[in-house]
Amino acid sequence: MKKCIITLAIASLTFVSCNLEDVLTLVPESKITPESYFTSAEDLQLFSNSFYNNLLDKEPFARESDLFVKMNPSELIRGGNDRTVPATGGGWGSGTGAWGDLRKMNTLLANIHNCKDDNAVKEYTALVKFWRAYFYANMVRKFGDVPWYDKELGSADEELYNPRDSRETILNHMIEDIDVAIKDLPGKAAAPQTSYRVNKYTAMMVKAQFCLFEGTFRKYHSSPAPFETSYTAADGSSHDYKYYLDLAADAAKKLMDTGAYKLYSTGKPGSDYLTLFNSTNANPDEIILAINYDRDLKIKHDCGRDITNQTSARYGMTKKLVDMYLMKDGTRFTDKPGWNVMPFAEEVADRDPRLAQTIRTPGYSWKKPGTSKDGPEFAFCQTGYQTIKYIQPYDLKPYSTDNSDNDMPVFRYAEALLIYAEALAELGTLTQGDLDISVNKIRDRVGMPHLDMAAANANPDPYLMSAETGYPNVTGSNKGVILEIRRERAIELFQEGYGRYFDLMRWKAGYCLNQPFYGMYIPGPGSYVFGDDSKYTFYVGSSNASGTKFMIYDPAAGEQSSNDEVFYLVDPNTGQLATAGVRDALHTIPHSFDETKHYFYPIPENEILLNPALVQNPNWK
Repeated sequence: MKKCIITLAIASLTFVSCNLEDVLTLVPESKITPESYFTSAEDLQLFSNSFYNNLLDKEPFARESDLFVKMNPSELIRGGNDRTVPATGGGWGSGTGAWGDLRKMNTLLANIHNCKDDNAVKEYTALVKFWRAYFYANMVRKFGDVPWYDKELGSADEELYNPRDSRETILNHMIEDIDVAIKDLPGKAAAPQTSYRVNKYTAMMVKAQFCLFEGTFRKYHSSPAPFETSYTAADGSSHDYKYYLDLAADAAKKLMDTGAYKLYSTGKPGSDYLTLFNSTNANPDEIILAINYDRDLKIKHDCGRDITNQTSARYGMTKKLVDMYLMKDGTRFTDKPGWNVMPFAEEVADRDPRLAQTIRTPGYSWKKPGTSKDGPEFAFCQTGYQTIKYIQPYDLKPYSTDNSDNDMPVFRYAEALLIYAEALAELGTLTQGDLDISVNKIRDRVGMPHLDMAAANANPDPYLMSAETGYPNVTGSNKGVILEIRRERAIELFQEGYGRYFDLMRWKAGYCLNQPFYGMYIPGPGSYVFGDDSKYTFYVGSSNASGTKFMIYDPAAGEQSSNDEVFYLVDPNTGQLATAGVRDALHTIPHSFDETKHYFYPIPENEILLNPALVQNPNWK
């Protein structure tokens, strides 16, 4: 049985929620006080365990973007008038998972001197500074400038009403914190605990990640945002984008050079990528940090049901990402004649092996391994491209509510390789040798041809440059290889990490959320086979001025679909409604990204009422 860090985190959370006021105020001696607590390594561990539970995202599989959409998308995707300033919450919050956790971090640091174990003091000081840098990285991604707090505050302290510190000030403090974590945290523990506790390599990974974010954000958002002092610290110092990209590449390379991690591979390019995510235990060779789930302890998640259940969100990959996957020989799928109107079986044939390990394709076996081969289940998927990346074997019943127990990765080594390559490409210092120790290692796992830098720059992919499907704001002599690294990142890290949405924010590519959200191509009314156990009949439900509504007949169920499964087809060449075309997943749901404000979340109304020194992000009302 796996030792369950989540259990410890929950125990710690219970302690804090019941006793935090006791810890922070004068109380009778029979109660816990700062003087009587924080005296041992065990106290420090118990108090800090809740950060794992509160701050780590347990549902990366549910993050929406231009590459992954559900039936009723969130306001982040809808944008427009649907995205408004909340009264509370909205990623800012005031309790668990937000500023309340920061307060706990500073409480621990203020009282850690009570512990007489010098080694424990050193380790847990470093751990808390890791979490503080991690916390602020998340806040900067969402809000830009935020107040910096590095000491324990009470309700009467005037500092609670501080204005937002500049982005540069926050980043300087984050780097100070994470460098302490890199220096003083222990190395890789013995298996099987390796992937469940933060170590110095986790800190290297976080530094590489937030420095890449900051470097690319500053490169593509060339003018300071959201305020004039955003890129200048209080003392007048400032750094350009190259400074942060250098730090990102350096941190990633140091992690690579340690040899502590490697890409998981058993020499099976057709299954190793999928196995990495649907295995019960996080692989300690590649996964640097994971959330630990345990079936025996009834600590499970709901990924399986969300992806395979008709009453859930009906998540689906968009055609935009499917079209990004290269052919197995390394050529571009979008260079093939008729690529955007291919029937499903032809569309997914002979592609990068990761495609068939990320979505259901003909030959995929799940419900009855060895006998029944499943294509997509349209009732469960808005686009027809049904994901399988985190889906456990059928006999474990992951389709039941909260019945998945595969560990959820937070950081893995492949991302460090991609950070290294992207940072150098954006700096203009990337070499073919750099690609060979990073991106091409990732391609080797699935048997894909290597990325050739000279060839990529000589012939940038029109699909990835297009205003309809790509990134038209990428320029310069390294444009081709930057686009290829973005392709690799979208494919390899699909539904992982902090998510594709924030990649778009740092690249100033929010316009991608204005692009169409298309699903698979349907040749029109008729019966079609999508796999040995996936046969559907499409028919016209009704026609009116707004176009033709299509319905689905499922022979296996012996009935027509419900009205919820009505969909529209669009001619991919014209974008007009048609009787043969790609599924328009958001045809009846407007979605628009506002370049003047949506690169930052709004600060909730009540927070500004409580602290008038907090200035709202631009154009949010």
